[in-house]
Amino acid sequence: MVALKVFAWKLTLEYDGSRYHGWQSQKNARTIQATIARAAREILRTSVDLQGAGRTDAGVHALGQVAHLKARLERPLKSGLLLDRLNRLLPADLVVLAAEPVGARFHARHHAVGRTYVYRISRRKQALQKRYVWWVKDPLNVDRMARAAGRLVGRHDFSAFRAADPARSQDSTIVVVESCDVFEEDSLILVRISASHFLWRMVRRVVGTLVMVGKGVLGEEEFAALIVPPSAASAKVAEWTAPASGLFLERVRYRETED
Repeated sequence: MVALKVFAWKLTLEYDGSRYHGWQSQKNARTIQATIARAAREILRTSVDLQGAGRTDAGVHALGQVAHLKARLERPLKSGLLLDRLNRLLPADLVVLAAEPVGARFHARHHAVGRTYVYRISRRKQALQKRYVWWVKDPLNVDRMARAAGRLVGRHDFSAFRAADPARSQDSTIVVVESCDVFEEDSLILVRISASHFLWRMVRRVVGTLVMVGKGVLGEEEFAALIVPPSAASAKVAEWTAPASGLFLERVRYRETED
C-alpha cells in the first residue's frame, strides 16, 4: 500500500469579484473558493482542503488574498507546475500570483496577523473602472474624512460597524486597527485600513460612514461616538454601507515563522 502524506501550499490570489458570490463555497452559487478547489482537485486527482485568509463578500475584489491548499499525496507537485496548471484551468478573472510550499500545519486564516483593505471612491463617472469604484456624486471633504478615520486606530469595540452574521454570531467584536488613511489620487479618494482582522462588512460600513462625514451629514464627533472602548459596547449603529464594487483585499500579513 502506498503511503500518503499531507502536502501544503500557500497561494497568493488576485481576482475580480464582480461575477462571484464571495469567497466561501455555497450551494448553487459561483464562488472563489469553489472555483479554485475544483481546479485543484482536477490537477491533484484527490480531495483538497482550501481555506482563505478572509471571506470576501459578493462583488469584493482581491489584489493579495492568501489561501492554503492541502492534499494527501504520494509525492508533492512542484510549486511552479501547480501554479501553471491552476492558471490554465482558472477563468480569466481569477489568477494565482504565487504558489509556495509550506508546512502542513500552516493555516491561511488562523496564522494571519493582519489584513489590509483599500477602498476606491470615485469623484466622477467612470467608463472603464465602474466595476471597481463607488462613484459618489456629492462633494466630499477629504480632510474631515481623514481626521475621522484617524480615530479608528487602536483597540476598540466595532460592534457598531458589524453586519449581522449568523454563522459567526459568537465572534468577538474587539478589533485592533493599526492604521486608517484617507487620501486622494487623481479622481479617486482612497481609504486604506489595516487591522488584526475585520468583522463582517466592517470595512464597507466604515467607508460608508466616512462618506457621510465627508458630505457633512455626520459630524466628526458623531462618528467618534460609534467607536467605543472594549469594555463598553456601542448602542449606536453605523447605518451606511458602501457598495462592494470599490473594495479590494490588498494584503495579508504573516509572521515569517508561519510560512
